[in-house]
Amino acid sequence: MTPSARLALLLAGTASFIIMGAGQAIFGPSLPIYQRVFSLTTAGAGTLISAFWVGCFIAVTAMFYLGDRLSPRAGLAAIALGGAALAWTPVWELKLVAAAIFGLGYGCLTAIFNPRILAAYGDRGPGMLSLVNAAFSVGAIAAPLVFVALGSDPGLVYYILAGLTALTFAAAGPASRARAAGPENRSGFRLDLPIVLFGGVGIGIETSLGGLGPTALIRSGIAEDRAAELLSLFFVAFLCGRVALAFLAHRLPSFAIYIIAAGLTATCAFGCATVSPSLFFPPMGLAVGLFFPGYYVTATARMGSDARVASVTIMGGLLGAILSPLVYANLIPLMGDRGFFWLVAGVTATLTLLALLSWRRMQAVSQPA
Repeated sequence: MTPSARLALLLAGTASFIIMGAGQAIFGPSLPIYQRVFSLTTAGAGTLISAFWVGCFIAVTAMFYLGDRLSPRAGLAAIALGGAALAWTPVWELKLVAAAIFGLGYGCLTAIFNPRILAAYGDRGPGMLSLVNAAFSVGAIAAPLVFVALGSDPGLVYYILAGLTALTFAAAGPASRARAAGPENRSGFRLDLPIVLFGGVGIGIETSLGGLGPTALIRSGIAEDRAAELLSLFFVAFLCGRVALAFLAHRLPSFAIYIIAAGLTATCAFGCATVSPSLFFPPMGLAVGLFFPGYYVTATARMGSDARVASVTIMGGLLGAILSPLVYANLIPLMGDRGFFWLVAGVTATLTLLALLSWRRMQAVSQPA
């Protein structure tokens, strides 16, 4: 791949991940609004998040068979359509469909950009992957603040996202033709179920905190506007973690990064449950921002360079992203005001212990992230 093609791929990926971050982040502060408008329970409103991730899963499954035949423009078109439909439709069931369409685009872009950027930059691939994924946080930071500035109107934010996506679609010509082939000698496909399960649980926690975190904060007595601001700070910390990885990832084994993510998340969740959600929720973003890079690079090292590995790796994370919000949203009403944080603390503490016990096996082929 030529330097100009790599740059086009990087710029298109950065713009796409900013939009993806904003789209995912806006679900969290929107859920309490939808609960009131549509007279939904917490679990009922949470189905919007799962619909989004179902769309992602369908897209990534399709990419398993299509490989690199789809261009970024296919994903951008789905995001623009889904965003416009989320903004426009007044019917809850149609909003679920729109969220799934938005998710189709998100999953498509994730499956396109992550493996192509990792391959395009060679030894610098893991660092560049962390950097591009950090762009996700830029959108995730801005979206809740824009949401509050626009009077907590989700529709206006989705219209803005649809417009920005259309502009990115128009500018993505060179990147839509870019291909980043991996090594010529493929090492085949070796399914490694334990790392896929680790990824599913970790990514499920990340998405549950971003999607249900504002609801949990409100249940603990924090005002809606303040909860949206805390979510923005959560993604500021998320961004800091991803940027730091761009410079440090090559110095650490990838699975060590995953263990650090689990341990820090558990510590912050216990802090939210026992001390103050306002104080400990934002830094939890730094912790969960480490899950995907640590998981993705470890899974790639363990399962080989076959073109299907990226899709399987991402599908594992998406299964966690689909199921976790459903489970947590149904459990939240049965627990106390800070029950969500106790639940996350228990899950991540267990995850940390299991990851430590699996260290030697994962480290056998794990490489720097």
